Amino acid sequence: MSDAKYSNPIEIEITEPSRLNEQAAVALVIAGALVAVADRHVSPVERDEVIRFIRDRGLAPHISDERLFAMFDELAERLEEPDFANVVIDTLRPVANMPLSSHLIELSERVAAADEDVHPHEVQAIKLLRLLTLVLPRAKQVGPGAVNTAPKE
Repeated sequence: MSDAKYSNPIEIEITEPSRLNEQAAVALVIAGALVAVADRHVSPVERDEVIRFIRDRGLAPHISDERLFAMFDELAERLEEPDFANVVIDTLRPVANMPLSSHLIELSERVAAADEDVHPHEVQAIKLLRLLTLVLPRAKQVGPGAVNTAPKE
């Protein structure tokens, strides 16, 4: 696979199951990264916790640790920008139909506790993730299996 495909994981269009798996991995990583950057200090133990969580649950066996680390670093940097909320929403929206909510919340809580100091901003980040997992609009299916349910004119 080319590096261009992974240059911006947030913009990957879901057109096949392997892309959906990639989007799920990105959603998990962004949940951890959001909490890690919330206190303005990303600890290596927080990043390690994200990868450990994903590996322990077998949630992204198709993605190497190196790729997950790179994803985390890229997304953590992106989350320091003023439009961080859009980045989170755009990353979570494509996987809104997947049963990831409990994993996203558990991962975010584990990252907050990883450095043994749960900062109030980390708690706010977890609350934001909880809210987003409840209210995000469901993803529209794209590709050969898509069904158009709109009324014909």
